[in-house]
Amino acid sequence: MSKSESPEEPEQLWKLFIRWLSFETTDESLRSHSEQWGTLTDSVVMRDPNTKCSRAFGFVTYTTVEEVDAAMNVRPHKLDGRVVEPKRVV
Repeated sequence: MSKSESPEEPEQLWKLFIRWLSFETTDESLRSHSEQWGTLTDSVVMRDPNTKCSRAFGFVTYTTVEEVDAAMNVRPHKLDGRVVEPKRVV
């Protein structure tokens, strides 16, 4: 069921927390990697506000729960030379 078919679904159902990112991973490389399982509405690598360095985790938001399921079914992922672990946001 898509987001448009079920507006009462909590947003976290479409969101994944991605941990153990490389310090070289960018918002763009995270998005490019994650788009192989569906359409994203957002992707972000979290950064230290002072140094702007990666905090080695990020979030991606898909448009449907099925896309999240597809990404979860092929864990772990390899991105920028690192094995990363997607987890559902709760």
